[in-house]
Amino acid sequence: MENKATNNVKFKLHTTDIFPLLIWAFAIFITWTFMHGADHFLDLTAQSLGKYYDYKWILIAHITAGGVAIISGMLQFWKKLRNYSRKLHRFIGFIYLLAVLTSGLCAVVLAFTTAYQVNLPYAFSLQIWVSVWLSASFIAYYAAIKKKFQLHKEWMIRSYIVTVAFVISGLTLKIPYVQSLGSFEDISPSLFWFGWAVPLYIYEVIRSSKMMAK
Repeated sequence: MENKATNNVKFKLHTTDIFPLLIWAFAIFITWTFMHGADHFLDLTAQSLGKYYDYKWILIAHITAGGVAIISGMLQFWKKLRNYSRKLHRFIGFIYLLAVLTSGLCAVVLAFTTAYQVNLPYAFSLQIWVSVWLSASFIAYYAAIKKKFQLHKEWMIRSYIVTVAFVISGLTLKIPYVQSLGSFEDISPSLFWFGWAVPLYIYEVIRSSKMMAK
């Protein structure tokens, strides 16, 4: 982010790049797993879509753009790629923010319409969730414009944590033990809060610890 691009140097992979590549591959895997679970929506029938039928294209745009956000966002944290080309970093960042904006705005529509067909706590938890997601991403973008690159990095991390939380919460709800704790209507609101609030808290603890150690 704050480092200059080195476009005159060839981009070569080394053994030290294995870990970030594995992390990115994992991000692709969990994205595929989550999106694969929504394949039935592509039938575009009232039976497969249920309460989402009248908002089918909004739902599909939300899921698709969310997947793009997860995959592109993870690339932003690969330091070698970030240092190699500032232009490439900005381009990927633009793709990420555009995907967040698209998926987030679609989520706003769903949170204020179909979500109420589940119950009020479910709708409210989604409304807060998407508000945090969009606002954190906007602050990250605004910090970059103001050339506050350290602040930009911190808010990008926060934004990405909330991005991934959508998938983590969705996959957690598929665990048999979690399902045994109660109905979807009962347990999903708590898991939605847990999915982003706890990881953000852990990040702030780690960040504060590093600052105090300086």
